[in-house]
Order: sequence, then structure tokens, then C-alpha cells
Amino acid sequence: MGTTARPSVPAPVPLPPGLLPDRCCNARTFLMQGFTVVEVQGTVDLATAPGVQLHLDAATQPAGARVIVDLRPVDFFDCAALALLCRAYRRIRARDGHLGVVCVRPWHLRILTAGGLDPLFRPTATIEEAARAALGAPKAGDN
Repeated sequence: MGTTARPSVPAPVPLPPGLLPDRCCNARTFLMQGFTVVEVQGTVDLATAPGVQLHLDAATQPAGARVIVDLRPVDFFDCAALALLCRAYRRIRARDGHLGVVCVRPWHLRILTAGGLDPLFRPTATIEEAARAALGAPKAGDN
């Protein structure tokens, strides 16, 4: 009796200590292709940012972390989300890692551009594209 190959399924990452289920409804974290993916969902504003920050802080904690933030499921974000992305970038840079951002909605891309952040994050359309860019790009501290 032979074995069949199982499809690659994103592995869930344990929630950081102190992250309560009612505070994490706007993000989930999983492993995919050797990257920690933080998928952000719904609305990200001052009220929901703390739960998202816990996910991002946990993902960016290890030295050399390779993190992809997926903003595709986000309906709305404001300056609180931009602050979270900048914080994650600073943490990654300090730990010699890589941060990729997946963002496809035209309105969200315009906000990143208006904030002057699109060259910093270089948004991609898919997680796979972000992973390929990370593997061929210099680390965050090499900019």
C-alpha cells in the first residue's frame, strides 16, 4: 500500500501569549513556504490595531524572520494600519529579516503611495510573489 502526497496546507502558528480570541478576529498567523504570514482581515483602525499588533510583534520577534503581511482581506484601514506596518518594518530591519506586503486593492495601494510607503514595502499581488521577491531581494537592513 503506497502513500499519497498531501497537498501543502498553511500550518497555523500558535497565538502569542496574552492574545485573546476576541482581540484577534482581525488577523491570523500561519506558516507558508518558509514564511510567517500575517493575514489581516476586515477593518484595521485604532480600535482593532492592538490585536493585529500582537500578531505582527510575534511574527517579527525572531532574528532573521521572514514575514509577509497579507492585506487582501482588509476592507478598510487608516493611519493605524500604516503605523503597524512601519513598526513591523523597523522590527524586521533591526533583526536582519525580511518583510513583504501583499496588497491589491487600488484604494489601499493609493494610501500606501500617498504615505510614501510603497517603495519601502513594494506591495505584491500574492503571497507566492512576495516570497519570490524576498528570496531574490536584499534583507530589510540592506536598503
